[in-house]
Amino acid sequence: MAPPLSSALGPVVSELIDLLALERLEDNLFRGQSRDIGTKYVFGGQVLGQALAAAQATIDNGRRAHSLHAYFLRAGDIEHPIVYDVDRTRDGGSFSVRRITAIQHGKVIFFCAASFQDDEPGAEHQLKMPEVPQPEDIIPAPPVPPEVMATLPTKVQRWLSRGGPFEFRHVYPRDELNPPKRPPYQQVWFRLRENAGEIPVQLHQALLAYASDFHLLGTATFPHGISYYTPNVQMASLDHALWFHRPFRADEWLLYSLDSPSTEGSRGLARGQVFDRQGRLVASTAQEGLIRVVPDPDSARLVPAKD
Repeated sequence: MAPPLSSALGPVVSELIDLLALERLEDNLFRGQSRDIGTKYVFGGQVLGQALAAAQATIDNGRRAHSLHAYFLRAGDIEHPIVYDVDRTRDGGSFSVRRITAIQHGKVIFFCAASFQDDEPGAEHQLKMPEVPQPEDIIPAPPVPPEVMATLPTKVQRWLSRGGPFEFRHVYPRDELNPPKRPPYQQVWFRLRENAGEIPVQLHQALLAYASDFHLLGTATFPHGISYYTPNVQMASLDHALWFHRPFRADEWLLYSLDSPSTEGSRGLARGQVFDRQGRLVASTAQEGLIRVVPDPDSARLVPAKD
């Protein structure tokens, strides 16, 4: 039997790849484990990546995902696995559609639809990649000073001190613990921390689905001088859309160009474009999320359950 894809990788990256390798319970039923990465509830990117992986496992003709549209309904419990029920909605001549429902403790916490397509030639154009410094020219963010870290809640400490599977380099860094007011846009280079070797295209897509939840909603907080770590702010993803345009590798540098056109009604809308080093637009994202400022700091949660 062949060794697992993650066997030659470091522990942080291999853990993520293992996280996306779901256990098949029935033809269309899968179980994924949950990981505590320092958030109070299951990280939304984990559910996105696992849901896409579940749908991919039911595609038998090699078609690749071109879009995913999802809703987060309830906060996920880090201590328990998540079951993914895939409905094989349609397999047409060129496209396949799957509906995926994520269930935990007998309740639906998330659902999405994903569409897959055969490779086809056709007309092609794209918007130009922003002109930004290359990732090698950006100094990695320094660690939070110990004296500051000691003043933060335990969960926040674990989130800030973790060495996650993706490396991020912000073109215009912002102090998330003391955020200034800024226009609602940012650019972030990111990549998997290690070369993943010869892994399927589908796994690169699931890895990008996982990473696409980082920094997206946070862009909508920029004009307001708040962040995930502001004590009286509740934030959570409500929905998420992802479109795949061109092939890419998640272990090579990708530029996430983000903007937020609006916040209103305790909700923020953010959009993203993902470019590779060659300037090709490889994916696009959009997300609306809860951004609620509460009067009592003790009542705020880092990632709240949905009301």
